[in-house]
Amino acid sequence: MAVDLSKVGARDALKAEREPHWQRLRAGCFLGYRPSKRGGKGTWVARVYDADARTYKLKALGDFGGLAGNEIFGAAKKEAEALAALLEAGGVVLAKIETVADACREYAKTRPEAESRFKRFVYDDAVAKVKLDKLRRRHLVEWRKRLTDTPAQISRAKTGERRIRDRAASTVNREMAVFRAALSKVLSPGQPNSEAAWQEALQATPNADGQRTTYLDRDQRRTLLAHIDAEAEPFVRALCLLPLRPGALAALKAGEFDKRTSELTIGKDKTGKPRRIQVPADAAKLLAAQCKSKLPTAPLFMRKSGAAWNKDSWKHPIADAVKVAELPAEATAYTLRHSTITDLVRLGLPLLTIAQISGTSAEMIERHYGHLARDAAVKALAGLAL
Repeated sequence: MAVDLSKVGARDALKAEREPHWQRLRAGCFLGYRPSKRGGKGTWVARVYDADARTYKLKALGDFGGLAGNEIFGAAKKEAEALAALLEAGGVVLAKIETVADACREYAKTRPEAESRFKRFVYDDAVAKVKLDKLRRRHLVEWRKRLTDTPAQISRAKTGERRIRDRAASTVNREMAVFRAALSKVLSPGQPNSEAAWQEALQATPNADGQRTTYLDRDQRRTLLAHIDAEAEPFVRALCLLPLRPGALAALKAGEFDKRTSELTIGKDKTGKPRRIQVPADAAKLLAAQCKSKLPTAPLFMRKSGAAWNKDSWKHPIADAVKVAELPAEATAYTLRHSTITDLVRLGLPLLTIAQISGTSAEMIERHYGHLARDAAVKALAGLAL
């Protein structure tokens, strides 16, 4: 007997069974509805025939919890027909994504940094097992609280003592931004101010990104290099010459620097997309020296052990040199990136160009360094006075 899933009353009268109740939309395209055994809204599924594979493809559509009852059928029908159009056009249906963890793994396939964040704060958390069609705001509110309450590790001293601090709101914002992006790929925003509004739990804390104020001028950076451990000196010098993230610099391979053109390919970085930049003469000379006698796959900046640098190996030499040189105690590897970007802005380089070289957005450069660019412009205008 044919069923009309477009009528709310007809759906409510259906018996909860393992197999969905199907309605044929057109040849090879079906929409299924599975009533909830516990009451409340049931879930929807699309079934579309794939002529190339000669089989039906299934896709879970969720419960459309943010919509009114009389709006749900139209939304489910639209998604089922979109799936049919995708298959008819030769498209590929993504792997079955049922849980929060599934959504994160799919998103992180081409985003290494996202994968590392999910490994730290999602995959081992209770939220990872929640089915997407059951995800509610409270699940993410609870996850956010657990993340916020997890102390951040400052460093591990050589004696093994663990130093921690409260997790900063800006750090929580960064973790949430990636998580929110992953869920947005598979979920539509829920009805505002309702439990279905999962996205509301992941809204960023406003004004959490504090201004980066620790700056080392060129003389201070020279002093730092004069006191740095010899093993770490090439790596730290590169941080003083190029506005790269320490992690991106440490991940470079010898084969990613072209000595003929002085071009450097940055593959592993926050954006997840490789970029190619031209490096100045001093930096090119340093990189060429680091490439000498190395295989293309070897770390460009290599420790005595043959391993690449990482945050646990570079922070101690920098901290020791900062202390001996009597530089600002809060100076870190990231301070060198900030200092280099600051100098580029003050030299009048276009903010978009700086953003492209440093691997960030023009918006972030404007937010943190725009005032410096405006100051430089004012000084330039003052020089035009008649």
